[in-house]
Amino acid sequence: MTDSLASKGSSRAAAAAAKRRRLTAAAARVLHEKGVERTAIADIAQAAGVPVGNVYYYFKTKDDLVEAALAEHTAHVTTLTDDLDRIPDPRARLKGLVDAWVAQRETAARYGCPTGTLAVELDKRDPEPSGGLDRAAAQVIRRLLDWAAEQFRELGVPDPDGHAVTLVAGYQGMSLLANALRDPDLMTREGDRLLAWLDSVGD
Repeated sequence: MTDSLASKGSSRAAAAAAKRRRLTAAAARVLHEKGVERTAIADIAQAAGVPVGNVYYYFKTKDDLVEAALAEHTAHVTTLTDDLDRIPDPRARLKGLVDAWVAQRETAARYGCPTGTLAVELDKRDPEPSGGLDRAAAQVIRRLLDWAAEQFRELGVPDPDGHAVTLVAGYQGMSLLANALRDPDLMTREGDRLLAWLDSVGD
């Protein structure tokens, strides 16, 4: 009896964790596509395939879902950089990052950079209602900057932090322009410029 109850409890916990993961992934996707103000909790519930009433068991407010979406973006950056860290050469790692950005050109042209657009929107809210979400968005970008700076540091270039800013700013700029112009090919062209720049640094 005890083993059976424990098994049922474990199954319920696994199902709850899976549902929360679906909601988190859906929040990241829907908030990117629609923005914070135009997104309702019902939109996220529908995208996750979860009844609206169930959402409140996991997330009490929409801001809680925004925070979960930011955690999803952080996890994506971590997974990406962990994969790139398997590449022995730091220059190749940085070029792999650019390739990953360009691979998302269709999404960027339609919706912009997931973290960048969210950071801009959250920054426009009053400081108190934001609950620090604007700072949380900035931390996702900071994580990427720190990783890029470490690669430039390994390359031995002067001012690795400045080089990291140039690289990430290049990505944010080309995402913004591709989105404004609805031109995914712009991401490809500007990505090629970033790759050529990376080939030149540290020489």
